[in-house]
Amino acid sequence: MMKKIILLLLIGISFVSFHSKTLDKSPLPNIILIYMDDMGYGDLSCYGGLTIQTPHLDRLAADGIRFTSFLTTQAVCSASRASLLTGCYANRVGISGALWPKAGVGLSTDETTIAELLKQKKYATAAFGKWHLGDTKGYLPTSHGFDEYFGIPYSNDMWPVWYDGTPAKEGTNKSNYPPLPLIEGDEKISTVNNLEEQALLTETLTNKAIRFIEKNKSNPFFVYLAHPMPHVPINASKSFRGKSKQGLYGDVIQEVDANVGRILEKVSELGLDKNTLIIFSSDNGPWLNFGNHAGSAGGFREGKGTSFEGGHRVPCIMRWKGTIPSGIVANQLASTIDIFPTIASITQTTLPSKKIDGVDLTSLIKGDLSSSPRKTFYYYYRKNSLEAVRKDHWKLVFEHPSRSYVGQAPGKDGFPGLSPEDVMMPKALYDLRRDPGEVYDVQQYYPDIVKMLELIAEEARNDLGDDLQKRKGMNVREPATIVYR
Repeated sequence: MMKKIILLLLIGISFVSFHSKTLDKSPLPNIILIYMDDMGYGDLSCYGGLTIQTPHLDRLAADGIRFTSFLTTQAVCSASRASLLTGCYANRVGISGALWPKAGVGLSTDETTIAELLKQKKYATAAFGKWHLGDTKGYLPTSHGFDEYFGIPYSNDMWPVWYDGTPAKEGTNKSNYPPLPLIEGDEKISTVNNLEEQALLTETLTNKAIRFIEKNKSNPFFVYLAHPMPHVPINASKSFRGKSKQGLYGDVIQEVDANVGRILEKVSELGLDKNTLIIFSSDNGPWLNFGNHAGSAGGFREGKGTSFEGGHRVPCIMRWKGTIPSGIVANQLASTIDIFPTIASITQTTLPSKKIDGVDLTSLIKGDLSSSPRKTFYYYYRKNSLEAVRKDHWKLVFEHPSRSYVGQAPGKDGFPGLSPEDVMMPKALYDLRRDPGEVYDVQQYYPDIVKMLELIAEEARNDLGDDLQKRKGMNVREPATIVYR
């Protein structure tokens, strides 16, 4: 009898052990990160857009989680991308603004990107689209953990062509730019020469992403698809031109939506729906002075290049069928820097030893709406100016010179209106719960809130510095210095 009991116990232990090992070997999630350029908070119909139809992105939101208070770390191209890929405030890794061609600066290879993080688990990795973190061999995506790269090294307006597609006039800044290079791997293979060629980028980049997904359907993969538009100059391919009620800008967004739909269809066709996390967001708010060639800030104040909500608050949608519950709306504070540690958490990879700034959003995206992982946020701009801080729904803006679109007539059809760069913004406290448009300064009513936020600002200045106060931070790192041959 005793022998039978012992035998049954051994069988039970073996079953539990085998079952545990099986659970431990659950497949790693594929990750598709789609990143737009200058898309506004109000451009998608699921975010209140009125005249642009985005059914595929609406479906993505209905199947997953939609964030309503999701912030990019700086309202400008290179800085926001550095933050996304490293989980750090951009000034921590020495990147600011938008890097020009031959800027001599790039993201240091000492920094860990999402692609390098995922190499711990042998992910296949690819980047397609705009890079903007180093424009020559040794500083492109293939030097930052990506197996494949195809795209442009910086913004699509950094070429000798004006925003309406005409050649840049001699003696202007644009006339000094080289032709816009198209890069594969780390070698230039061609150039983008005009708006007709630029119109093909959305479909071409999506084709590249789909082929990569097909090729790696049996392995864990990471796709970073960074569309160069709707950053001006904009253009849509012939099959989408004239289809939107919002003119060419709407055509561009609807073409992006349709191509997101192609990716969703391919993921479903390959049976990868329940094992693929799809993230969709934008690098900053709309470039408002371009009028009908710019997007909508969704009623928030200002736009790209400012520390107001219209510059920082962007759409963010995440879908992971079977893991992220359908139809969730998250009003909690979150940021692009939080994507890095969230991916580390769900893939059980080890975070870098160097300090990062992101927080893990896993509990929130899995449906715990009582969870609020991010409590504070720093609004830096220019090189290293701390222009505002936020805790929960309270935001303290410091006196600072700023770009402003207020009171300026926007441009039209590719021609920009004015957007003065040195409008002095006064110190003000905003309650974003009641006043998301940042209209009413309430600091006189809440002196304790002001003091609390000023203490948070001091923590930021000690850590990262503040050019407005001529202070250097204790924990900032240097970017790469690029020497061109």
